[in-house]
Amino acid sequence: MTTHDSSTTNDLTSLLEALKALANPVRLQVLQWLREPERNFPVEPEVTDPRAVGVCVSHIQAKSGLAQSTVSAYMAVLERAGLVRSTRVGKWTHYRRDEERIAALVEELRNAVGGDARLADDLL
Repeated sequence: MTTHDSSTTNDLTSLLEALKALANPVRLQVLQWLREPERNFPVEPEVTDPRAVGVCVSHIQAKSGLAQSTVSAYMAVLERAGLVRSTRVGKWTHYRRDEERIAALVEELRNAVGGDARLADDLL
C-alpha cells in the first residue's frame, strides 16, 4: 500500500509540469536564449527593454525558424509551467524568463532528487 502526502504531491505536480515543458528541446533552447536576450535577439530599445518587458514572439519565431503558431503554443506551455511571463505591447506579445520561478524550480529539483543541482543551474 502506498500513501501520498498531498502537499508533496502538489509540489511534485508543479515540478513535473515544468520538467515536461523543458523536455522539448526547442522550448528548452528558447528558455536558454531568453537568459541573455540582448545577445540572442535584436534589441529595439525604442520599443521595449528585453529584460523588463521581454522579447517579441516574432523575434523568437524568426530565430527558431518555426511557424508562428508553433512558437505561440510552445510559449504558452512555458508560461503555464511558470517559466516565462508574457506582456502585451500593442498587438505583440513579449516574453521574458521568470527568474524567481526558475530558481524555485532548481531548488525543488534539488530537494526532490537530492545531491548537487549545479547542472540544472547551468542548463537553465
